[in-house]
Amino acid sequence: MANDIESNKRTLRVVPIAMTLGAVGIAAWLGWVAWEEYLGAPWTRDGEVRAYVVTIAPEVAGRIVNLAVADNQYVRQGDVLLEIEPSDYRIALEGAQAQAQRDTAAFDYARANEGWQATLQGEGWISKNVFQQTDSTERQMQAALAVDKAAIAKAQLDLKRVIIRSPVNGYVTNLLTQRGDYANVGQRLISVVDADSFWIAGYFEETKLERIHDNDPVTAKLMGYRPLVLGHVDSVARGIDVPNAPAGPAGLASVNPFFTWVRLAQRVPVRIRIDRVPDGVRLVAGMTATVQVHPNSATGRSDSSRRPNS
Repeated sequence: MANDIESNKRTLRVVPIAMTLGAVGIAAWLGWVAWEEYLGAPWTRDGEVRAYVVTIAPEVAGRIVNLAVADNQYVRQGDVLLEIEPSDYRIALEGAQAQAQRDTAAFDYARANEGWQATLQGEGWISKNVFQQTDSTERQMQAALAVDKAAIAKAQLDLKRVIIRSPVNGYVTNLLTQRGDYANVGQRLISVVDADSFWIAGYFEETKLERIHDNDPVTAKLMGYRPLVLGHVDSVARGIDVPNAPAGPAGLASVNPFFTWVRLAQRVPVRIRIDRVPDGVRLVAGMTATVQVHPNSATGRSDSSRRPNS
């Protein structure tokens, strides 16, 4: 009986030790996994959602008579964005067409007169100089008709340009233009965020670039969303600004001789192509992203080996 009690006491003393050792082992394993993940998978909190923005500016001037879109509206390629008052351009087209008709009539008369003059010159009734003047007039009228043709084409093009359409699928953003505004040539009126151009730019420290290869899979967590955006490394920038060596007055590099003991790693942009966006996640250009690259050495090295190092 006494032996059993002593054995139970020993067991009770061993159990806490075993549990402690187990907990320490699990904690050490988790710490090792976290450390390997931190070092083996390059990541950065300095990521940003990017997209191309198409700026729409008119190629003809005039009053805006129709604004067909609203702020933040989704538009498809070819959808009408706005229309400029077309009356002046219709009048210009009619004037060019009328001028062409008048010059055509003059050319027909000059050609008929040339035939008549040729007959008279052949019969000796008029001199050769008079006939040459008539021929010169006909060539001038041919040139005038070519100018008229170009003027009509320009007027038709201007009339077509009064209707401005979206060149891409995207979202109208920061719309400040209103119906009734006067639009000048080249004046930005509408900006459209290209919905098919979203990508993520991850700004990685240069010390992590060795483990980043083209086509490596990437996960990105957008601030405010839990689901992860999936993508892959599309490319790595080959140059960043070097503010330490601007050109001096003589065109030579002006290098600052004073450096701090602590040197911060430069940030290099890495372009991430988006492969899948989870349902419910809305991409907005400028959003903050935490980007993690999962090295895929076989794929990355095979792709990078086909590219020059310089």
